[in-house]
Amino acid sequence: MTGNREEFTVTPWEVRGEVNYERLVVEFGLTPLNKDLYERLTRLAGDTHKLLRRGVFFAHRDLDWLLDKYERGEMFYLYTGRGPSGHTHLGHMVPWFLTKWLQDRFGAKLYFQMTDDEKFLFKPELTLEKTRKYALDNALDVIALGFDPDKTKIFLDTDYIGFLYKIALQFAKKITFSTVRATFGLTESSNIGQIFFTSIQAAPAFIESIITGKNVPCLIPLAVDQDPHFRLARDVAPKLGFYKPAILHSKFLPSLSGGGKMSSSEAMSAIFTTDSPEEVRKKIWNAFTGGRPTIAEQREKGGNPDICPVFHYYAFIFEEDDRALGERRKRCLSGDLLCGECKEDLIKRVTNFLEEHQRKRERARDIVDKFLLRGEQTF
Repeated sequence: MTGNREEFTVTPWEVRGEVNYERLVVEFGLTPLNKDLYERLTRLAGDTHKLLRRGVFFAHRDLDWLLDKYERGEMFYLYTGRGPSGHTHLGHMVPWFLTKWLQDRFGAKLYFQMTDDEKFLFKPELTLEKTRKYALDNALDVIALGFDPDKTKIFLDTDYIGFLYKIALQFAKKITFSTVRATFGLTESSNIGQIFFTSIQAAPAFIESIITGKNVPCLIPLAVDQDPHFRLARDVAPKLGFYKPAILHSKFLPSLSGGGKMSSSEAMSAIFTTDSPEEVRKKIWNAFTGGRPTIAEQREKGGNPDICPVFHYYAFIFEEDDRALGERRKRCLSGDLLCGECKEDLIKRVTNFLEEHQRKRERARDIVDKFLLRGEQTF
């Protein structure tokens, strides 16, 4: 699915250009996350999260239905994931931050899917050995965020296929090639693994229902580019007697280079969890901003935080205080805050975060096996 091709493209495998989220809501058929639903979720959770109140998670499918079920005593579980084609960058972690908050507030189980098979199928340069290595490395980042080890299971598709395949087959039988081609833009030259893959990605949305033998609601926090997989899953679910999964959609943390989302294949566009302090400084200092060409012009006319990836790093991750964020925005617009000052502050915050995160990553190596599912294991 794409927007106007001259402006932006959003598919599960490519995001390009300046994304118009209002247009995506219309083209993808999403429901905006309105004030009433936000306040309802906040009331049930007991507090809020900056990614919700700042509109980073901007749309949903059936969140209201899922909360109806919860209020009637039906517990839901969480499902999210990662396509391991390289090291984890901070943009990948945006849905994980909200997933962690949801687990903490609602005590929900989490199934975390590593689609090593997908990246092998869609990236010609990758081998299964490489995608497996990336998946296990990325799992350390998930664990380092502090997910509950008793309520969180991570699996690589190639390790867990014995269980997933039985679910995926049921979906594959209900999805035609013409539907997959129309949804994902595949062609007759696409390999047959690509055609089948969406059935594998749909499977975890029903895994808890299969295990328990009764329908269990599922909530999937994800970046909006992954929505097409679950449109198909939601279409097929009732035909197989399952609940449709509910979904929360996030915006993309912009590329440091400006325009579109950051990319694992473009090192300077993103901050990776394995970056050194020197790499962080180089990337942020060279980042695109909403500032003016000269200090004098910045002082006179002010900057534009709306197009500035440095400001978005604060808004998405590195500023908890809404008042402080608003003051930073005001100072930018007025010309009181220069881009160099803003970058220096962000460098310190990112460096401090990564130093602690990297320590947690190393400790995660000792407990990773506790999180992994293999074969036909279950919780």
